[in-house]
Amino acid sequence: MAKKKKEIPLTGITVSKEEDFSAWYTELINKAELADIRYNIKGFVVYREWATITIKIMYAKYEELMEKNGHLPLTMPSLIPESNFLLEAEHVEGFAPEVFWVTEAGSSGKLSERLALRPTSETALYKMYSLWIRSYKDLPFKRYLSCQIWRYEGKMTRPFFRAREFHWIEGHDVFSTMEGALIQVKEDMEVTYQMLQDEFGIPIIFFERPQWDKFPGAISTYAADALMGSGKVLQLPSTHLLGQNFSKPFNVKFIDRDGEEKYGYQTCYGPAISRIYGAMIAYLGDDRGLILPFDLAPIQIIIIPIIYKGKEEIVIKKAKEIYNHLKDKFKVKIDDSDESVGNKFYFWELKGVPIRIEIGPKDIEKGEIILIKRHDDKKSTIKEAELESKIDKIAANYTKEIKEKSLIDFESQVECVYEKDAAIEAINNGKIVCCGFCSIDMDAYQCAELVEKEIGGFVRGKRVDEEKHEFATCLICGKPASCTVYIAKSY
Repeated sequence: MAKKKKEIPLTGITVSKEEDFSAWYTELINKAELADIRYNIKGFVVYREWATITIKIMYAKYEELMEKNGHLPLTMPSLIPESNFLLEAEHVEGFAPEVFWVTEAGSSGKLSERLALRPTSETALYKMYSLWIRSYKDLPFKRYLSCQIWRYEGKMTRPFFRAREFHWIEGHDVFSTMEGALIQVKEDMEVTYQMLQDEFGIPIIFFERPQWDKFPGAISTYAADALMGSGKVLQLPSTHLLGQNFSKPFNVKFIDRDGEEKYGYQTCYGPAISRIYGAMIAYLGDDRGLILPFDLAPIQIIIIPIIYKGKEEIVIKKAKEIYNHLKDKFKVKIDDSDESVGNKFYFWELKGVPIRIEIGPKDIEKGEIILIKRHDDKKSTIKEAELESKIDKIAANYTKEIKEKSLIDFESQVECVYEKDAAIEAINNGKIVCCGFCSIDMDAYQCAELVEKEIGGFVRGKRVDEEKHEFATCLICGKPASCTVYIAKSY
């Protein structure tokens, strides 16, 4: 007589997120089947089905808001002639080390001009803007791309966080005045808060980056740092005030109301959707797997039939009734696989499905259904007649509850310091350091280098919102402080 096959129980994540974030994140990616790094080009990652579905929803939400704010979509070629790059010296110098170059094609051999795989789209778009924009009536000119970009990332790559190919949206805008450009920068920051905090549950704060850390060719860069906990931050969307630094070399001009030809004032904005996804799953996830905002979950409700011998038909029938009742409003699935109930629970928790419905013979006899919310494990036993209204209520509040639970109080992460030793201790204790600094202009770059070398953090910049702290001297050089900056470790 053949032995019955022993079922191997599934488990959630085996590594504690708090104790070893890196190992936890790697296991989450693998067990939840979000990405596969085995594609045979270093730094190029395959995004699996579960991640791709959520990323597509994130794109749609972002694009809808961009268009609501007056942006129109474009599709641009992925190749950029080298001559385009050479028009803006600071830009090409900043990106040259990261560019993938196409130098040969087919049987014809070497190309007459090198072509860059798009590392960002300024030098491609603005050539076209110079052809499209003619009059002040064309302004403001607000366009966006949803596309991939390629950068030869030299640091260690990690799925979603850092790769050599990533997926993003670029907004590129032209205005008749600097004031219009500054208003757009503010709008970009408001859009970022609305998307990342309200829709995706990721706490962020904006900093004006130091001049040595700004976007190549920009006047100023304003970047959102996600507060990932333990004093570490991750840069997410940034918006850049370009002024006329690109409009002049690319000849982006317009005839103003006074009949004079003038150069436009430009901005650009880059929310990297793939990186935002990485931040979201890393920040919200727990030791059992993913936690996803309700709208972003590929499956929102999983129905688990609790099968007993002789009761199979009645339970499956009821599960299908519930499915048919909900499927037109929500993304629902019945798990009628041969796995054990426990394994099914583990699996769908790992996947971050927001609502689990359990239905067994005794529940059917009582006219009841059991609901479990993934993010807080709250269990409800309800009457079947109340099912739709209960789920509507959960759906309406689920993402809000995640946000309220997950938002870090930025001030609680900050420690004000006046001496270098205190800064080192604060950084080592997982704090974000607040201190005086001589400047965020290039003349303070040597102080920033010492911060990285001796303190072990990076100068993130000046807060964009209200600054509550003032310091008399620079933490590093002791000269009078012109600003307050924040120092943190980063992913």
